[in-house]
Amino acid sequence: MSVLNSFGGLVSSIIASVLMLVFGILSFFITVFIVDVGAGLAGHSPSADFVALAAAILAAGVIVAGASPMAGLGEEDA
Repeated sequence: MSVLNSFGGLVSSIIASVLMLVFGILSFFITVFIVDVGAGLAGHSPSADFVALAAAILAAGVIVAGASPMAGLGEEDA
């Protein structure tokens, strides 16, 4: 039975990793759209490499902030 439990843990880890990768890519595309629209509203027309760089920095910052142990400090246990 422990082999089946280990295999189940492995499968769940693989599924979680794939989902995190998909959500990371999706958030990057959404951030690229937001940066591009924001630059357009500000009257700028940056090249695609600067838009991708800004989106990558913002997406990485959000991912790191979400994984930070400081993220749960505001929660109160009942």
